[in-house]
This record gives sequence, structure tokens and C-alpha cells, in this order.
Amino acid sequence: MEIKRNGSQPSNKGPDDWFTGTVRIDSPFKGTDAARVSGAIVTFEPGARTAWHTHPLGQTLIVTSGCGRAQRWGGPIEEIRPGDIVWFPPGEKHWHGAAATTAMTHIAVQEQLDGKVVDWMEKVSDEQYKG
Repeated sequence: MEIKRNGSQPSNKGPDDWFTGTVRIDSPFKGTDAARVSGAIVTFEPGARTAWHTHPLGQTLIVTSGCGRAQRWGGPIEEIRPGDIVWFPPGEKHWHGAAATTAMTHIAVQEQLDGKVVDWMEKVSDEQYKG
């Protein structure tokens, strides 16, 4: 058993290449040996969001606070709230982030395929974000 104590890892700023706005990544985790799971707690300030991206084995988001948005390519923007669980199937192009006026935090969980968990694409434009 391994316990990573709260506060034992520094917070990290979400990279500008992958995010628009202010994003903080906390408590990243990654499976060891044969385990493929990885994830983190991600906080988006109002209006912040990911770029469009896919995951080779899909992704699960567990919203823990605030109000957010998520969208799959070609679909409507969906509002997401605490307690909501969002599943993106393997290869589904999507983005997620905070609402325009409210921050949002989620736990993101995904599996690695050949050491890769995500394929980043173009940024979500302001027009796409607003719907």
C-alpha cells in the first residue's frame, strides 16, 4: 500500500499549450508496473478550459465542486456539476472546463496505452466555448 498525503506534492500550473485560462493540477497519480491508471485533481478558474483532445482508452471525470462545461466534437455543450460523472469513450474528441462565471474542480482518471494517456489538439476558441 502507498499513501500520498494531501499537500505532499506541489500544485502545478496547467501548461498553456493544453489549457486556456488559469488551471491548477494537484495530486497527480500514476500506476506502477503493470497498472495503467493515472489521473489528477484539476481546478479550472472561471472561463478556463482544456484544448480539444482524445484519450486512447477513454477518460472519466468526477466533478467535485463548482460548475463546469464539457463537450464532445459535434455535440452540445453540457453543464456539469458536483457529483456528476462524465465518461468520454476511447478516441472521442472533447474538451472540458469551468463555467464562464464559476470555477470547477474534477478528478480526471484515464488509462495509458503504450505509455500515452492523451492526444492534445487545437485550443477551444472563445466562440466554441460560448456555444
